[in-house]
Amino acid sequence: MEKVYFFSSDTLFEAAEFAFQIHKKKIHELLPEADIQHVGSSAIPNSLTKGDLDIQVRVNTEAFLTAVKALSTIYESNEGSIKTDFFRSFKDDHAVPPLGVQLTVIGSEFDDFWKFREVLLMNLQYRHEYDQLKKQFEGKEMEDYREAKHAFFQRLMKTKEFNNL
Repeated sequence: MEKVYFFSSDTLFEAAEFAFQIHKKKIHELLPEADIQHVGSSAIPNSLTKGDLDIQVRVNTEAFLTAVKALSTIYESNEGSIKTDFFRSFKDDHAVPPLGVQLTVIGSEFDDFWKFREVLLMNLQYRHEYDQLKKQFEGKEMEDYREAKHAFFQRLMKTKEFNNL
């Protein structure tokens, strides 16, 4: 079973932002109309992170299949993730830092990664709770952490901050 470990994003924040700019440029060349967002914990200063980089690529419905094909030319499909008409996940485990790309249709049920980032950026208490959750799962099973993380984000989705975005 896979274990999860976290690091202070202070040490990784600059490297993640630099890598984000490189990937953003690459994605923008393929999908000039896409909204490309740095999401995940490495986008939130002073947060604990697994040390990876998460990018959300937001497109309209009509551009989704074209975007799937385009991203498939530069990233590997994340076969462990769900696939729908509104969401696809890609990855590059060899990138530094390791990369996850979430392709979403704007306004779909999966178009929430950027919202979670915004809610965490605007609310110190939520960031603290999320970091505490991560500390509880340090060195423990990744799957258990993912379940707890999912429950945390389900709770965030019910907040006024999230629903005002």
